[in-house]
Amino acid sequence: MCIFQQIKALHDSGLHSNLVTLGSLILSVEENATSQNLAPSARYQTMVMVGRALQSQGEHRRAEALYKEALQYAKSVTKLKTAKTSDLFKDGAIENEVKYMMAECNIAVRQFSQALTILESVPQRHRSAKVNMALGRLYQQAGMERPAITAYKEVLKECPLALDAVHELLSLGVRGAEVASLMINVHNIAGTEWVSLWVKGHAYVHARDYNNAINTFKTLESTDLRRNVDILATLGEIYYLAGDTKNACTTLQMGHMEDRLSLRGVDLLACLLAGQSATRQLEALATTVTAVTDSAPEPWITMGYYCHLTKRITKAIYFAHKACSINPRSVEGLLLKGSLLLELKKLQEAVMHFREAMQIAPHRFEPHKGLVDCYLAMHRSREAVTIASNACKLLGQTPRALTLYAGVLMKDTLTVSKGKTLLEKALKEDPHHLPAVYLLCEIYEQDLRYEAAIEVLRKQVSVQSSSRLHQMLANLYSHIHDEEKAAHHFSIALNHEPHNPRALEGLQKMEAAGEGAEVPPYDMEVEDIADSEGEVEESDLEAVWSDVDFSFNGQ
Repeated sequence: MCIFQQIKALHDSGLHSNLVTLGSLILSVEENATSQNLAPSARYQTMVMVGRALQSQGEHRRAEALYKEALQYAKSVTKLKTAKTSDLFKDGAIENEVKYMMAECNIAVRQFSQALTILESVPQRHRSAKVNMALGRLYQQAGMERPAITAYKEVLKECPLALDAVHELLSLGVRGAEVASLMINVHNIAGTEWVSLWVKGHAYVHARDYNNAINTFKTLESTDLRRNVDILATLGEIYYLAGDTKNACTTLQMGHMEDRLSLRGVDLLACLLAGQSATRQLEALATTVTAVTDSAPEPWITMGYYCHLTKRITKAIYFAHKACSINPRSVEGLLLKGSLLLELKKLQEAVMHFREAMQIAPHRFEPHKGLVDCYLAMHRSREAVTIASNACKLLGQTPRALTLYAGVLMKDTLTVSKGKTLLEKALKEDPHHLPAVYLLCEIYEQDLRYEAAIEVLRKQVSVQSSSRLHQMLANLYSHIHDEEKAAHHFSIALNHEPHNPRALEGLQKMEAAGEGAEVPPYDMEVEDIADSEGEVEESDLEAVWSDVDFSFNGQ
């Protein structure tokens, strides 16, 4: 048995470390010996097999260098006519396959432009589906949408059920009907009756028609695809995009319970749990996902949110940075890091991360909100107004976008009335959108319309309850000197959130005012007694907008 057969046996057996050791020694001998033990074709194929072994062990730079050397060697021996091309390029070592593996190595070490150059060197007529898929992703990442669309379409011509290619085409603005037309004869394949509905649902998502998207995926979930992790994760993401964080959290939790090893949607679930201050649930989620892998961004994002919630900001920043280094296009990673940098007052860096997130996912609300917060913190009101106005145009006049715009307009006394109009419009769309409720009540309070603000809040507490709602209601009752109702709502606020600083302060001021009241002399006039009984120190109401927390769930 010749030495090449031994090398091939190691390769075929998957003994990669053994192959690297033996192969590197054999190749050195071939380089330095006066007589050759390997034929040119065997030497070329040995280089390729050792390259694959290195790649499988994560030594991507060494593998890429060896692949390059192999192609150069093949070119030289064919030019000298010491070997035939047909002898060299066989058994999976064809030139285009080696180029694809070189591109994989470059992608692994984030040399994306080099990977793109290598794949573009493959002639179009010889590009396989996987080459076109890789090209599509690289073009898309580089912002080259037209060639990306062309590449993805080529994928569907060869593999009409390549659903990732379908998803990317829809995300690039290709109409659902056109994408469906590329999926030739799929309807004739047994067991694929759900495909047309799946395509339609994703088309609705990318057209930002979230109501129809939700209905479509709920229909899919009620069929033979029920309890499917991908369907549940997609449905949870759509709820989130629509601003329905309650259903988003519930649906994503259902998906995670179905398959704890799946990472789909867990980063978004971590964001939602952090927004609810669900420390125990978030800790359990972090424990589960970090046991799955450390080479994906989702576990690091989950740990980042957990550390942020438990006030370990330095660790949270580290985990967010780690997630972004693993996947620079991770929207959740960029948003988490941007929010943390904003909290640390590193505003320019925060702006950079929010802008990057907006470029990747312009349909997401959170990057717009993050940029507005940054510009307001930098006292650059004009830029904040521009971002908020553009959010309404890009995202549609949704309650969240309208509230964001109104909050910026309220910073200027000349545009408060316009902000009030936008808030009223937001509450027509969603009568229970709390950020809009808070801001509208602030405007009423500034206008001394306490009864109007109380009426708005009473309608809310009749259908939902939160510490913030009851604390605000208590403060307003304090303004109109209704101490009994104020104390009642302060107590409810503290039951919801025992450490609510504003509720604690308001209650303490009421108690201090009660203890400090002077006992009237015995002969005091009746009307003087009546006057003194009504005196209560007013509690100062701080700005509502600064307390509306969008940093996690975007509400």
